[in-house]
Amino acid sequence: MSIKSFLPFALCLSVLLFSGSGFSFEQEMLQRAYDTISPALCVLTFTQETTDPRSGEQIRQNGFAVALNVSAEGLLLTNGHLQRDNVQSFNFRVTFRIDGKEQSYPAVLLKKPDDLNVSLLRLQSETPLTLPYVRFSTDAGLSLGEPVAILGIMGETLDFNRAIQEDRIISVLDAPRSTYCLGGQLKMGFVTGPVINRRGQVVGITGFDLAVAEGGEFFSRSGVPLVYQASLFEKHIASPPDQTQESVEAEEAWLGVFTQPLKEEFARYWNIPEAGGLIVSTVIPDSPAAAVGIVPGDIIRAFDGHPIRAIHDRDVLAFTQMVKEKAPGSEVEITLLRNGEELALTATLGHRPRAAQDADEYEDEHLGMVVREITRDLRILLNLGEEVQGVIVRRVVSGSAAQAARIQPGLIIMSMNSATIRDLDDYKEAAQFFKQDKPDEITLFVRAGAQTGFLRLRPRW
Repeated sequence: MSIKSFLPFALCLSVLLFSGSGFSFEQEMLQRAYDTISPALCVLTFTQETTDPRSGEQIRQNGFAVALNVSAEGLLLTNGHLQRDNVQSFNFRVTFRIDGKEQSYPAVLLKKPDDLNVSLLRLQSETPLTLPYVRFSTDAGLSLGEPVAILGIMGETLDFNRAIQEDRIISVLDAPRSTYCLGGQLKMGFVTGPVINRRGQVVGITGFDLAVAEGGEFFSRSGVPLVYQASLFEKHIASPPDQTQESVEAEEAWLGVFTQPLKEEFARYWNIPEAGGLIVSTVIPDSPAAAVGIVPGDIIRAFDGHPIRAIHDRDVLAFTQMVKEKAPGSEVEITLLRNGEELALTATLGHRPRAAQDADEYEDEHLGMVVREITRDLRILLNLGEEVQGVIVRRVVSGSAAQAARIQPGLIIMSMNSATIRDLDDYKEAAQFFKQDKPDEITLFVRAGAQTGFLRLRPRW
């Protein structure tokens, strides 16, 4: 079914669904908005890799999202959930549908805005681009009960057809910033979809705030579909970030501690008059924190002159962000409480550790698994000390000798027969030896969480 023939069906369905609610869009206006705006709606495909902090298993999967082109040169807005803690997104490709023909471009992810849960991408092209894009009305507000139309993209089974639906503003929140809540269910294909008022103006995009557990701030309105009005992101379109997300991560500062908030019950237990602060639970070896003498049990009360009054779990994320925003190599003063006494230290922040996404890996075809080096960020995530050496299993091939031996992703291989495995080079050397020697059985010494043990593996040479 073509886009043109599909649209009247979608519009008729909308009338059936919403006529009882008093939605007042005329079909002619919806058709005009669809024809004008839909060429700027794009299908964004990408790969995401997530590490489970409990098991160490790294899950890689492909996904798609809606991206909205906002400049002729190819600047796009999309779902801010692409950029979350412990989630790496890469391999971006953006597909336009213009006059029935698809045009596809690679894209890079830019630095995420600090004040809004949207992500920005820039297309990569060897030649100048002139693409259809959306123009926003930044002075057109919304009011309680006002109907709106939203453009989106249907799923793959419907050929990623562009579509349109109606909704209504059911609540307006004024503080700490204007927030417009939608009444209907927002399907994934309509997240980041342009929002149109009854005058045909594009007044914003749809979205969801990050939950606190996902890195959201205290003012997040997570779980409810929202309209991000154009005034919130017009500055990011006018002056887009000049850094890619990859370069930002490489330049982020790092202290090297795990912390938890100083809640009322901890303050009472330690006879601290006032709750608020960060209890250091773990100090990463060879980190800036270790170098300056921070130890577990210290309570951080100030960082670089800013008081730390953390009493909620979400406040830990705010502190992490505060550290990241400093430049690596910066000297910062940290005020601590240690055994009831105040202590001031000056720490030199380091560079963010190498990400697991960038780690080297090796595919062992004979044993049927892929192993990867243990990077610093994995050590932090899995709370592994430097004394734990080896390689981590990233993937096990179905039906392989590794699967038969019950090897699972996240296992750390520390030795193979008599060969100690300290790193990926050791593993490659051992694998090459076994390939030539062809033993009937290989004994692995592995670690899973805090437990260690032996596994017997029978290769299929």
